[in-house]
Amino acid sequence: MKVIKIGGGCLQNEHKIDQITTLLAKRAPGHVVVVSALHGVTDILLSSIPAALEDDSRIDEIVGRIKKRHLEVARRLVPSANKRKAFNEQLKAHLLELERIYYGVNFIQEITRKSSDRIASFGERISACLLVCIMAAKGVHTAYELPEKMGLITDGKFGDATADLIKTERNLRTTLLPKLNKNQIIFVPGFYGISQKGEITTFGRGGSDYSAAVLAMGTGAECLEVWKDVGGYLSADPKFIPGSQLISELSYDEAAELSYFGSKILHPRTVEPLRKKRLPIVVKNTLNPDAGGSVITHRRRVIKPVIKSIAHTHDIGILKVHASGVGARLGILGQVSSQLAENQINIKSVVTSQTCISLLLAAEDLEQGRKVLMTLKPRPFRRLEKIDNVALVGVVGEGLLTQPGIAAKCFSATAGCNVNVEMIAFGPSRVALYFLVQKEYLKRAVNAIHNSFFLSPACDLT
Repeated sequence: MKVIKIGGGCLQNEHKIDQITTLLAKRAPGHVVVVSALHGVTDILLSSIPAALEDDSRIDEIVGRIKKRHLEVARRLVPSANKRKAFNEQLKAHLLELERIYYGVNFIQEITRKSSDRIASFGERISACLLVCIMAAKGVHTAYELPEKMGLITDGKFGDATADLIKTERNLRTTLLPKLNKNQIIFVPGFYGISQKGEITTFGRGGSDYSAAVLAMGTGAECLEVWKDVGGYLSADPKFIPGSQLISELSYDEAAELSYFGSKILHPRTVEPLRKKRLPIVVKNTLNPDAGGSVITHRRRVIKPVIKSIAHTHDIGILKVHASGVGARLGILGQVSSQLAENQINIKSVVTSQTCISLLLAAEDLEQGRKVLMTLKPRPFRRLEKIDNVALVGVVGEGLLTQPGIAAKCFSATAGCNVNVEMIAFGPSRVALYFLVQKEYLKRAVNAIHNSFFLSPACDLT
């Protein structure tokens, strides 16, 4: 038995949904399928919360958008009026609950992480119902299981929950495993689980990959298959490097680092539940399902030219905390990091010197992080500096830390193309190094490094 994860990119429109459900009809019976929300639906759900808070007359419009999106897909892909009626009843029940939560937010005039998580979970729940209906129209036997019914238990942290693997595995043995059979597909909404108190808690954006990994671990699946509309991990972003190469095999650490550094193939935490049981992850292309794709395993293979991929992200910024004697004064870093954590701002990385603490934050958190630190009394710093014109380049490969000359080759390549490198981190991970460049030179830097390791040295100065 496999756990198969279907991402939002495969659920973008009626054509893609028909394509993926046809593929599921052929290849998914006997397996568990974890689904994301239809493409863009989670964004609608979350971005509509402030509007519902401000004006309750807009709630009907918000709920109507969600209803229309799903009904249009059902009308086009489900010929049977009776089957559409059954889906309509399920959809109506979900939307009534969603509507009540939006009105509750408006009534109490407060957006809480608890209510945001409940609202965000509707995309996956409705998506699973819709796919069950479409599969039934294709004559495929299906079932629909909710995380709260199966007992996918979390630590209760809203917006960034972690599964309790021991309790979840114990629950799945009695709730999900007995229902598996070779002629049926079981659909499960991804993205969320429930706390010990029974509250819905999400795993963060992109967290359906993580919940699929939890189910693969808990059911003892042979592997986790992630079906995407791309072929797998590549040696670089094909938008930057049209000739980038498919990576056929990666280690857990390599995949996690690439995801962290900007690759959108998997959620960075996907490998966590699978390590102990050494379960593989296979990234498959829905447009070419017989291709090998990328296989992620516990094996640590060092290959030539050592570097497997160059990832990048614009979603980064630096908050510099200037103070005298930072390295020698007790507690400054603790004060700063605690203040950010208490305000739900994640620190991606920290580099310190005697006079400055450089904090790497998500771009959207940069200004809020500055405001939060300015509220510290007394201020343990002299000045805050916000830098938002940077991008991050991550270079990943097993053996990178132990093979001499890799870092030097990277920086020689960028220097040779007139790119200045800032804030280097090399050593915390044995499979990765990263550095920052100005945004305008990002493409040039990625091209320089990729050409240095995979092609003849050249510069793309665009």
